[in-house]
Amino acid sequence: MFLYVVASLQMVAQTPRQDIQRLMTVAERNYPLLRSKSFDVLSAEKQVDIMKSSVIPSLDAAYQVGYGTHNGIAGLYNPQYLMALSAPPSAENSASGVFGSAASLLLNWQPVTFGQRKSQVDYARAGTDVARADEKNAIFNHQARVIDVYLDALTANEIVKVNEDNLKRCEANLTQVSSLVNSGIKPGVDTALFKSELSKARVDLLNSRKYQDQYRILLSQLLATDSVIIFTGKPFFNSLPSYGNDTQGIPHPLVSLYESNVAAGISHRNMLSKTTMPTLGFWGNTYVRGSGLHYDGTIKSTDGLGFQRYNYGVGLQLSMPLLQGLRVKPQLERDELLVRSETEKLNEVKLRLSKQQEIADTLLNNAFAVARESPMFLESAQYSYRAIGSRYGSGLATYADLIQTQYTLLRAETEQKLYYMAVWKAWLYKAAVAGDLNLFINRIN
Repeated sequence: MFLYVVASLQMVAQTPRQDIQRLMTVAERNYPLLRSKSFDVLSAEKQVDIMKSSVIPSLDAAYQVGYGTHNGIAGLYNPQYLMALSAPPSAENSASGVFGSAASLLLNWQPVTFGQRKSQVDYARAGTDVARADEKNAIFNHQARVIDVYLDALTANEIVKVNEDNLKRCEANLTQVSSLVNSGIKPGVDTALFKSELSKARVDLLNSRKYQDQYRILLSQLLATDSVIIFTGKPFFNSLPSYGNDTQGIPHPLVSLYESNVAAGISHRNMLSKTTMPTLGFWGNTYVRGSGLHYDGTIKSTDGLGFQRYNYGVGLQLSMPLLQGLRVKPQLERDELLVRSETEKLNEVKLRLSKQQEIADTLLNNAFAVARESPMFLESAQYSYRAIGSRYGSGLATYADLIQTQYTLLRAETEQKLYYMAVWKAWLYKAAVAGDLNLFINRIN
């Protein structure tokens, strides 16, 4: 079997296993939803960097100039980036104004948070784990869907071939009956009946091609490409996969996603609990000040545009949120309930997957049993059709006998394809439930 895609998706004829693996890779790289999941992961990783960067101190530089009355303030200034400055009151109330200016460099740093910053980083990392688990689960589901539609497309191709063979048989039968009618061996009505069967065979072929095109289009959608996909060969219709109990070495992506949700809830709860801890901050300020009001009361307004005094200050501050515990308590109780909720969702997923494994085993056993009977049914139908065809040509069988064996042969050929594919799809379902598509891929020869 080989598969290749022209235009943007170029595939070299290889083994069926390599073709499926290539399709999975192309879908992961191209499909918009999966691409968005990768950006979600990158965004979550940046959030970790943001939380870590909170250890970087703030350093603000400022310059200001103002004009206002000098009553008691020795000129106007905005204390946003300055430590408070004091000045004696003016000797008398005055409505005259002076210029005032200031420049500062203010440093704030909280190097010690008693676990608050670490809990914030841990919560951001938990969010990254959730994003990664969500991405892996989305990729797994999409790749399983790609394989499923790929198998449907291959089946549709085989059904088209079965209907093409049936059309050829109908055409051959019509040619044969026309000769028999002309020689007087068969009645003329048989010609009309075979023409009807020929028309029906053409309709069946058209319908099978409709499904073939639908699956081809759906597969191109899942691969996110407008390229023409061409299938040839019979990779899954000549043999059945081996049956064995493979050891599952990886957790199901859906289980990993729900486990990461539980871990994220616990991490958020821990982060909230750390908000009750104190913080130790360091500040430093250097600033210069200018005023149009001199120390002796002389007013020279424009002198305030320059600087006369230079200052600095440093300090430590230990702050304790005394009532934060009361505010956080209901939030912690809420988070505890959310964690329990996510834990029960995880338990439900594990239970559902466990039962689906049992269903998968049942489907697989039944599919194997049915598929093993299909070759005998097909061989019997082929022999019956050849025998009745020969008898009809000799005038020993009726139209009804021949048509009945032709229907039986068409059904046997169709069901043989479907029964073999049912085994492969049952293995795909088992692999999807187990969370490891290699359980399916490794069985492809």
